[in-house]
Amino acid sequence: MKTFETPTFECETGNYHTFRPISCVAWLYQKIEDSFFLVVGTKTCGYFLQNALGVMIFAEPRYAMAELEEGDISAQLNDQKELKRICLQIKNDRNPSVIIWIGTCTTEIIKMDLEGIAPKLERQLGIPIIVARANGLDYAFTQGEDTVLAAMTHRCPEYDSFAIDADKRRSDPAGLNGSTYTERKLNNHASVLFGSPPSSVASQLNSELKRQSICVSGWLPSQTYAELPALGQGVYVCGVNPFLSRTATTLMRRRKCQLIGAPFPIGPDGTRAWIEKICSVFNVKPNGLEEREANIWNNLKDYIGIVTNKSVFFMGDNLLETSLARFLIRCGMIVYEIGIPYMDKRYQAAELLLLQKTCKRMEIPMPRIVEKPDNYSQVQRMHELKPDLAITGMAHANPLEARGIDTKWSVEFTFAQIHGFTNARDVLEPVTRPLRRNDESILGWNSLSRQTVEC
Repeated sequence: MKTFETPTFECETGNYHTFRPISCVAWLYQKIEDSFFLVVGTKTCGYFLQNALGVMIFAEPRYAMAELEEGDISAQLNDQKELKRICLQIKNDRNPSVIIWIGTCTTEIIKMDLEGIAPKLERQLGIPIIVARANGLDYAFTQGEDTVLAAMTHRCPEYDSFAIDADKRRSDPAGLNGSTYTERKLNNHASVLFGSPPSSVASQLNSELKRQSICVSGWLPSQTYAELPALGQGVYVCGVNPFLSRTATTLMRRRKCQLIGAPFPIGPDGTRAWIEKICSVFNVKPNGLEEREANIWNNLKDYIGIVTNKSVFFMGDNLLETSLARFLIRCGMIVYEIGIPYMDKRYQAAELLLLQKTCKRMEIPMPRIVEKPDNYSQVQRMHELKPDLAITGMAHANPLEARGIDTKWSVEFTFAQIHGFTNARDVLEPVTRPLRRNDESILGWNSLSRQTVEC
């Protein structure tokens, strides 16, 4: 009987040095192609979006700021009239299929009733308006996406398995349409994936499941508002990112979907485990996954040679830390600590189990997992441990570099294509970059020293 070292969780009281959750607009407005995001906040929010997203006004991006002024904060102006004027202008200029309001910290403080105003304006303007509270009260900036997707679940149509089965029987009463028995059996249940990877990555994951005769019914979010997947009893849902726990809870409790608790498809090991878990739910025997994973590992040998026996320290920033640490351990790295702003142990249960199995396989102890880490204490621990690399938020990168510790911004993994078999190299590329740079500088210094001695 296999036994695995149980992970130990520690909780500190550190501050959240992270991006603001409204930064989710950066990738969501590109994912939902017919949407328009309206961020309701102050000048500070506007400055942040302008600088962080790097998109100038003349580029006409599909997002804008509804800037709160002194009259709004002091309740001298009518919020509904002001928002109606702005949304009417958006409708006339851009004609989106849906407008998504992003509430900020200020709207929480002044108790702006966005949820009460939105339905009234939706009826008046004839355009769907979704409200998402992506404020700084979250633990990590990636949870902004979680808030938006949780709000969108309420707009998905209701799944009617009886109507779908009736349509199938009418179109193919004998069941002779060329599909296998397994495929016909799977069609009785819908499978929906949630998360917002780039469209190319979503297509890759769809193809991987299709190889196992599993057809994905839809994605949340979809590329267009009209293509939102049907949800309800009989629908199986599975996440692709570890920071979507609120969306998972909403899908289960409010829409009565069945959650597939799987590791996340980051790295070849995680992708294989993700597919195998989905196959097990639909009683499908996985085909060719072992060989496919082995080929990917073989293609990563050049990167693995660089990271083997190197140490890494996760300070905690975007909630991807557990999945990234598991993959890097499998690549031969030593993980001293996994700092994470927030850990939903139920949603990440399968990922934590795979982390345990990976440590057992690599014959190393479980890394320390610290929730809400205190950054001052972390710096002290890094001073003692002297890791080869620290994966951290941008706020700490320069100070750590000044202390002689190579760093990599964790935000890079948020925007990189890291899901699936084919994108495993994109995970290791940013990890190895500072290590390669450091090795090259050492080789260059040794070469210079030899030349000096010869002279």
